Amino acid sequence: MRQATSKAAAGSSANRRQVLSLAAGIALLAGVTTAHAQSTGIAACDDFLTKYDACVVSKVPEAQRAMYKTQIDQTRKAWVDLAKNPSAKATMEATCKQTLDATKASLTAYGCSF
Repeated sequence: MRQATSKAAAGSSANRRQVLSLAAGIALLAGVTTAHAQSTGIAACDDFLTKYDACVVSKVPEAQRAMYKTQIDQTRKAWVDLAKNPSAKATMEATCKQTLDATKASLTAYGCSF
């Protein structure tokens, strides 16, 4: 009887892990969808926004997540607006790459890797 209980508990634990994994995957897809919905049209910028959003959704503790989401939403809006200006658009790829490099260090503490 004890063995049957242990197997049931192990099965329950495996099911819980599968549900959590599925929930994390859905959250990541939601973040990716948001990033793609407001594309800047510049690959380096969109790549950064997608990676940042996925990191925040999957790794940053919920208590701090809102702050990071606000920052990325403001950055996304600014970059979408800048991309509409042909003279600014020419320098945006370099700016986005620099932003990615600068942000890597601050999000490494959460286990994010870009």
